[in-house]
Amino acid sequence: MGEEREDPQKQKKIAAAAYEYENDPRWADYWSNVLIPPHMASRSDVVDHFKRKFYQRYIDPDLVVEPMFTSTSSQSARPSSTSASSQPPPTNNQARTRNTGSTNRTSGTSATSGPNQAPMRWDRQTIQFSVNAWVFAVAVLAVFPLVPRNLSHRAYRLSFMGTTCSSLYSLYSLYGKPRAWNLQALQAYFQSIVATKDFIYFIYCLSFVTSHLCLKCALIPILCRALEYVAKFLRRNFSGSSLYRKYLEDLCVWVESNNTTLNILTSHVEIGLGFLLIISLLSWQRNIIQTFMYWQLLKLMYHAPVTAGYHQSVWAKIGRAVNPFVDRHAPFLMTPISAVQRWWFR
Repeated sequence: MGEEREDPQKQKKIAAAAYEYENDPRWADYWSNVLIPPHMASRSDVVDHFKRKFYQRYIDPDLVVEPMFTSTSSQSARPSSTSASSQPPPTNNQARTRNTGSTNRTSGTSATSGPNQAPMRWDRQTIQFSVNAWVFAVAVLAVFPLVPRNLSHRAYRLSFMGTTCSSLYSLYSLYGKPRAWNLQALQAYFQSIVATKDFIYFIYCLSFVTSHLCLKCALIPILCRALEYVAKFLRRNFSGSSLYRKYLEDLCVWVESNNTTLNILTSHVEIGLGFLLIISLLSWQRNIIQTFMYWQLLKLMYHAPVTAGYHQSVWAKIGRAVNPFVDRHAPFLMTPISAVQRWWFR
């Protein structure tokens, strides 16, 4: 009877292991949003665990995913125990000096920290949470209509600067720096990071923070990104807090369950900004370099695996709406549109 009960789960695990994750654009987006230390991201068992969680969330909700246990504590305890057992027993004088030293150390530290208090570790996830929480607050201040114009414009700039720093820190913590500063090493390094979501957001923020044109709708992708980071961190680290369960749990659960909706909204805004920049070329605030740079970024978003699924669906909707109109009323535009499409798909 036990074997019959386990058979369905065994089959589901086999199906989850055989699933082609690399061909699913949702997996690239899911994995890019997983916040784990770099030394754990390179372990195959950790990657397999998150693949099973992805399969449970998007493919088969009936798959049972067991919690992941790390063996760092047990491995660190083993050498300490073996070293303690291999040392000879201390003499009475040595024991006295050790005991007095330990009492001095504990008495010196007991005034500053209690027995149950652990020092706060500023790891990668905590730093990203702090920066993105600050970016979210500043971006909300920038889009709030009752804020004075000067303060709103300054908050607009600071939002992009904060996201730029967050993206650069994430790239550095995940990929490090180039092995050498020659052309070949730099080319290999940029090829490894150019299709990542952090690099795309870095170029996105760089194109707006250096521009005199102030488009408040450009903050929507920044707000969505910061909201995802903050919600994930709160769910993982403050789920036992009563304040979190009372005020923030529903919002964090909604953000995590509607991640696809936020990405679709972001892709619509990003493509709409490209057309707004083309329209701005007719005004006195035109910036040809920014417009060209942003459309190169849109082309990258169309081909990069982390954003390709969302952008391709939006461009398909635009094509279904525009192509019949062009065929019927403006057939002379087919030649320039074909030239643009050849550049776009190249």
